[in-house]
Amino acid sequence: MDSELPTITTARFLSLLGIIELTQCDGFITGLNFVDEKKITEIPASLQSAVNQINDWFSGKINKFNLPVRPAGTAFQASVWQLLTEIPYGQTTTYRDIAKKLEMKNGSRAVGLANGANPVSLIIPCHRVIGAKGNLTGYRGGLWRKEWLLKFEKSNTPEGLFSI
Repeated sequence: MDSELPTITTARFLSLLGIIELTQCDGFITGLNFVDEKKITEIPASLQSAVNQINDWFSGKINKFNLPVRPAGTAFQASVWQLLTEIPYGQTTTYRDIAKKLEMKNGSRAVGLANGANPVSLIIPCHRVIGAKGNLTGYRGGLWRKEWLLKFEKSNTPEGLFSI
């Protein structure tokens, strides 16, 4: 049998919050992570559109991504990640609220674990989930980035800014 291996492409580029590592497999974004390593790489043509959208997001030109994503995870994680995509730009929700939507009475911790396992942060906006008392809780990219992202979104949401 002749089976093809998946084509994986990776790029590292500079954003307002440091270096982002973007990973693509067979045309789908599978990873977006902030990394501490200072090395950037050339952007392959297959990732240029994604990099452009991320840069447009950081410049306030767009507030939603239109990228094909295929995050690897369990069915439960996928259900949490789907709900994350429904949190409006500039707004937050809590782990408890997501658990309620999933009809999980005591599911806040499970939701938090799924949220933390999100491999395509920013595109699937896990930074918009906060603690029940309004406190900032874990973020793979660091709490300072989560705080920055929330303040950035809030500052770019005056009524009508993104409407025609």
